[in-house]
Amino acid sequence: MPTPGDVLFAKIAVKNKLVGEDKVKECLALLPNGNGGKGLGRLLVEKGYLTPAQFQAIQSHVQKLSENGIGAKARPAASQPRAPSPPRPVQGTRAVDLEKMDFSKFAGQPIDAYLQEARKIGVSDFHFQVDAPPFMRLHGEIVYLKHPRLTAKDTEPRILEILNEFEKDTFLKHNDLDFCYEAPHGRYRANVCRQRKGVEAIFRVIPSTVPTLEELHLPTVLRRFTEYRHGLVLITGPAGCGKTATMAALIDIINERQHDHIVIVEEPIEYIIVSKNCNVSQRHVRVHTNSFIAALRSGLRADPDYICVGEMRDLETVSMAITAAETGHLVFATLHTTNSARSIDRIIDVFPPKEQDQIRAMVSESMRGVISQQLLPRADGLGREPALEILFANPAVSNMIREHKTFQLPSVIQTGSRQGMITMDDSIAELLHKKLITTDVAARFAEAPERFR
Repeated sequence: MPTPGDVLFAKIAVKNKLVGEDKVKECLALLPNGNGGKGLGRLLVEKGYLTPAQFQAIQSHVQKLSENGIGAKARPAASQPRAPSPPRPVQGTRAVDLEKMDFSKFAGQPIDAYLQEARKIGVSDFHFQVDAPPFMRLHGEIVYLKHPRLTAKDTEPRILEILNEFEKDTFLKHNDLDFCYEAPHGRYRANVCRQRKGVEAIFRVIPSTVPTLEELHLPTVLRRFTEYRHGLVLITGPAGCGKTATMAALIDIINERQHDHIVIVEEPIEYIIVSKNCNVSQRHVRVHTNSFIAALRSGLRADPDYICVGEMRDLETVSMAITAAETGHLVFATLHTTNSARSIDRIIDVFPPKEQDQIRAMVSESMRGVISQQLLPRADGLGREPALEILFANPAVSNMIREHKTFQLPSVIQTGSRQGMITMDDSIAELLHKKLITTDVAARFAEAPERFR
């Protein structure tokens, strides 16, 4: 039978949206049927519903609550005292816990040692820079590690030793390098550059598997964007808000459902999307092709059904993406903009004024929708929650784009809630209502902060 600890584990896992209630009920039902004494958490891990790191984080929380007599029967007083243990580097680590961890033992070790620890902790980025201790970004917050300051003699040899010959030659020639570092412990999007104090590197931790919308805590209504056969879908937001993860999750849905050809162009390649029912071609700009525009031109001749553009940076790339959308392909692309209206205006404004009316007409016909997202720090300090503005193109949206009235798009989104649309501030209000974020965080990230003050 499920123990009080199992019941408490289930409540925490479901409340934090780490696993669905249906999967928890499925595993709870299995517990009486001779599982060799396995608890609920281990069974969820065994079935692939939880990662080992998530299990450890929840189990640690369950133990603390149980010791205090909350949610489960308290232990006898005689068994309660025990020696305090240092915070464990697991995915549920908070920034304040990371500040207390001692990383001085890593001094002089290869970068791989730091990256393995960063992945265990669950950080998004690791910085290896001159004249500062190594630092990590956890749940959006920079945390300097307890570690000696790095010198130029510490950083340059360690960074150069992880580069292959092509990458090393490129860096020594240009003093800048964007690449994907692949090691036995995982993949990392990396940037290496030379600054006045020496050579430094920044690593973005890439999960080992393509996440699902549910794992990203994104609404299932986004699946509708995968059902179009042609047009343009924009995924926008500030740097580090999860645009690439969202795009990868949508592409993997297509990969499972369709029997088509998907062409992905990135700099560098982040998530490795394994071909399932679709054939997936991934190209790294400056490694497999000279530029985004060259890859898109070539991709259009490769009989694609879906095209993904890692970032639309210039007029040529935007123009080619719009052309691809108009010629029977579904194009997914990312932009560093903060809402639907600014995203559409950004696309149009890259063109010369004399061409903009024609481009407006083209975009009004090809636009399928915009996903604008942010990641907001959770109230419990154990991660971030996505807040989204979702726009689905309809005749009213197309008309506003064509008539230079994109400033009216927020009103269309508000009245289109039945179609799955939502404004950023309404999404933030939902998170606040669920008590996943604080009022201060809501006001800081909202388009209209006064609504939350």
